[in-house]
Amino acid sequence: MVPMIDLKKEFAEIKGEVLDMLTEVLESSQYILGPKVAELEKKIADYHNVSSAIGVASGTDALHLSIDALGIGEGDEVITTPFTFFATAEAILYTGAIPVFVDIEPETLNIDVSLIEKKITSRTKAIVPVHIFGHPADMGAIQKIAKKHNLKIIEDCAQAFGSSIRDKKVGGFGDAGCFSFYPSKNLGAYGDGGIITINDLAVADNIRKLRNHGSKGAYKHETIGFNSRLDEIQAGILLVKFKRIDEYNKKRRQKAALYTKLLSGVVKCPVEKDGFYHVYHQYTIMTPKRDVIQEKLKASGVSSVVYYPIPLHLQEALGFLGYKEGDFSVTERAVREVLSLPMYPGLEEDTIKKIAETIKGAV
Repeated sequence: MVPMIDLKKEFAEIKGEVLDMLTEVLESSQYILGPKVAELEKKIADYHNVSSAIGVASGTDALHLSIDALGIGEGDEVITTPFTFFATAEAILYTGAIPVFVDIEPETLNIDVSLIEKKITSRTKAIVPVHIFGHPADMGAIQKIAKKHNLKIIEDCAQAFGSSIRDKKVGGFGDAGCFSFYPSKNLGAYGDGGIITINDLAVADNIRKLRNHGSKGAYKHETIGFNSRLDEIQAGILLVKFKRIDEYNKKRRQKAALYTKLLSGVVKCPVEKDGFYHVYHQYTIMTPKRDVIQEKLKASGVSSVVYYPIPLHLQEALGFLGYKEGDFSVTERAVREVLSLPMYPGLEEDTIKKIAETIKGAV
């Protein structure tokens, strides 16, 4: 079976380095918020050209703590996309704020910036753009809207580590950038983890307290916080992978280019806007024959996944928001047609050709 991502193959390539690092951490007996976390935070802050990076327990916590630390709470409205993982809306709701959805662009599947201002009210406090599948949202336009209406920007970068717009990395455009290190991400740990990139030192200090039970240490608690600390082992694994992230992303782009060469004109392939750097966390095609193609791939021993089968505005858990089918036509078409294909740095060219031939035979 061709997997969506081959973590075994990746591990085999870095096994010696990972095991050496694990031994170092275990012998140090420092397991929580130790030197590996501090080193990772420094390197990721430098990589994104921001003043601070703060390791937390997950990408969801990165969003939640950022929204909280930026003063967004009960009754506030936060504009985001309905075409994303559930955590984007969940994190908003954790603070007592309300997610307000805006439809997506048909090409990139990112939030349609031309529709954002129509949803702004006196209660709107922030925008949470999602850099879906690794293609950056239009941050220049979003920054202009946010400045005009005095709104915060919290970037959901869970699928976009290393993505950029004209050489500026995502995670450095907004008031906070939120990353997930879930194992399947293009920079993934061997468990849960996340990080927040930020320039405001006061907000960064607040997040550091929030992740550690509202405390800076010494059992002095200044506020009610959370238990959301990135541990040393995961930070160490991420340091091993981080030094390779640009190489990994370059290989993903090469695989994506071959997919597009073979599938252009057969299905709708992902796009990359001029000046935007797509890291292809997912390579996601669109076609009305999605279900037929997925069955053919399965029969041929090829994995594929629908990200996402149900948009947020139609999720049962969010029914209280009052949305209905037909509210976001582009999103609703996307969930009927999207299909993500295997994508990882070690994916063989012959395997991509096999996948493309299977798809051609199904349409």
